[in-house]
Amino acid sequence: MALARASDRADLLVVGSRGRGGFRGLALGSVSHHLLQFSLCPLAVVRPRPETTPV
Repeated sequence: MALARASDRADLLVVGSRGRGGFRGLALGSVSHHLLQFSLCPLAVVRPRPETTPV
């Protein structure tokens, strides 16, 4: 995977998460999980903000 290979030249790897899956909020996606195992730098997984209803 290109991101894992490029992580040897990075200070931080940031990836997004769509929050899908059966254990929403608990499980990482497949890309995030792979990077967690193989990244050579710290990894941040960023989830979108929950949608709020305007007041």
